[in-house]
Amino acid sequence: MEKKNIIINERITIGISACCMGSPVRYNNKGWDMLKGIGRERSDFMWCPVCPETMSGLCVPRDPIHISGGDGSMVWLGEAKVKNRKGRDVTEEVIEGCQVCLDTLKRAGASAYIYMDGSPTCGVYRTSLKKQKRGNPPGIFGSRLLDEEIFLIPATDVQSPIKWWDWRRRLLAFHWFKAFPLGNKDDLYSAWYVLKFLCQEIDDNWAREMGRTLANLGKQIGEDTILDIRKEILKTLRKPSTVNKITHSLWKNYSYYRKTKGETVEGVNSPDFKRNVTTIAKEILLMERTAFENEVFFATSPVIYRDKRRMVKVEPEDLEMDEEIEEILSGVLEE
Repeated sequence: MEKKNIIINERITIGISACCMGSPVRYNNKGWDMLKGIGRERSDFMWCPVCPETMSGLCVPRDPIHISGGDGSMVWLGEAKVKNRKGRDVTEEVIEGCQVCLDTLKRAGASAYIYMDGSPTCGVYRTSLKKQKRGNPPGIFGSRLLDEEIFLIPATDVQSPIKWWDWRRRLLAFHWFKAFPLGNKDDLYSAWYVLKFLCQEIDDNWAREMGRTLANLGKQIGEDTILDIRKEILKTLRKPSTVNKITHSLWKNYSYYRKTKGETVEGVNSPDFKRNVTTIAKEILLMERTAFENEVFFATSPVIYRDKRRMVKVEPEDLEMDEEIEEILSGVLEE
């Protein structure tokens, strides 16, 4: 089977908490532009901003709300309440606002959602912004997003160049595989051949076990088995990698490129070379771009988005830290 990256040309729709896109919809009439740091890459996606609290009819500015008597999932079951600072019960309004936002994301065909942790509605692992408290996670909207198994991205990670790259490449793989037709064993093999290297980086033990599972499948596979395997792979693709794993994976891909093309790429360093995460992100983007332009499989980022207008051959000398890479990384916070 030929080793090659999957290229998708359609822009993926990403839902996002409206306050993270600069809309002043928080209780204190403020918001943040969390997408500023990704620069021109922002245009590679379609965006669907929603705010469960304003869609609940809670105006701006407003009294902050909190979950009382349980977590967000318990609110949907009627076992917990949502109250504002003055003690007024706003449970029904918030439930309706969250449902409206979820319906909006579905109509938009959103594959992912960028959430603001610390919010009692959009929060997933925190529903409080107080340093020593997590609140009652997940939030009301966050619990529904978890139930729907949407690809969830914390807004703070968009501020880190290496974390955003990790989320982006896994989202592209997630989006592609979720729609990939799986009707038989050969289809599973084809998809796994594309994704296995990325999955090995994320969780090597799980990936090798999945490889053995696929190898032991019979000729006839039931629909339930296929659904279970798809679900397991999608679940793994939603897990973030680490800087250490990414750095070693970069070197493996660089070594494969060097062996395949018989040439080096200036600017890519070995895993033990000391540098900060912004430099590592630059190296990854350079290697990803170089491999793509020279038609070498970049296994750690198996699915790549390219606007049809950008599908133009670039000469190798233009692959140095070019204007696009610098723009993507400019103004981004270092860890």
